[in-house]
Amino acid sequence: MKTIGYAAHSSDAHLVPYHFERRDLRDNDVAIEILYSGICHSDLHTVNGDWGPQPYPLVPGHEIVGRVISVGPEVKNYTVGQHVAVGCMVDSCQECDQCHNHEEQYCRNGMTPTYGAPDRINGEITQGGYSKHIVVREEFVLSVPESLDIGRVAPILCAGITTYSPLKTWGVKEGSRVGVIGLGGLGHMAVKLAVAMGAEVTVLSRSDAKLEEAKGIGANGILVSTDKDAMKKAASSFDLIIDTVPVKHDINIYTPLLDIDGSLVIVGQIGPLDEPMTAPLVMGRRRVAGSLIGGIKETQEVLDFCAQHNILPECKMIRAEQVNEAFEHLSKGDVAHRFVIDMSSLSVDA
Repeated sequence: MKTIGYAAHSSDAHLVPYHFERRDLRDNDVAIEILYSGICHSDLHTVNGDWGPQPYPLVPGHEIVGRVISVGPEVKNYTVGQHVAVGCMVDSCQECDQCHNHEEQYCRNGMTPTYGAPDRINGEITQGGYSKHIVVREEFVLSVPESLDIGRVAPILCAGITTYSPLKTWGVKEGSRVGVIGLGGLGHMAVKLAVAMGAEVTVLSRSDAKLEEAKGIGANGILVSTDKDAMKKAASSFDLIIDTVPVKHDINIYTPLLDIDGSLVIVGQIGPLDEPMTAPLVMGRRRVAGSLIGGIKETQEVLDFCAQHNILPECKMIRAEQVNEAFEHLSKGDVAHRFVIDMSSLSVDA
């Protein structure tokens, strides 16, 4: 299948239109016309080579919503015309304990990311959602609830599941005290999801510039991390803190905010952090942990949860040719919404 996307050809180059081919359908494959593709901060990191050398040309994008246009003969759950979604991974071994435990993101043999990794079968580099079409094995395709606005669903496939999974894993419920560091693409979804679970949610930020945005999506308010008196007063006041900051930062200012047995879970930054000071951890039996997206079952769960609670990401729709402008905004500092590419703006004949 011939298609077109926006690709980076080096770590210091703008994304440009790129013609390439998707694989022929295997027996268990679903071919999808992509309608919307979310832009994640990790796309920027990957394209820039911040996490290591990349196999350019590279088409990013792992927040994908589209329409089924054909299926392989063994596909059972999807039909032509159905609205579906694809997230951060497109394959795993399906045989190890983690895959059987519905946590394919931790596949013992390595899951296959939606872009920038060798296909498990033919070794070709996967290309992502900043494109008109994608072909994915059925087990990694998700159903989009009919009640959700498909133009705003895409960020749930990364920002949604990345924050939903730790909220579930750490047992957030009615009355839980949750802090969210950062109110960008991940952070604003963490707030919405935690509020829907019944938590008392506070945004942790270096300023109160986004106070109205925070309150508008259900947070109690903002705790300003540069206000030493306020931070001292807030000691031991959180059961869980979700850290969504996507760049290197000091977590030591946040760990004293955790109550006994509280956890700070890193979901944004992949790479070096300042060394954690052990005294606050030891003295309060506090924990610093990490969490990687979620499995396919849990990703479907968050889509259904969002439908049930009428939760949608805050989105700014852009045309495909505006993708580099969106990257520039992300590089200057996270914003309290998710950029989403309307793929109808990209013609296969361009």
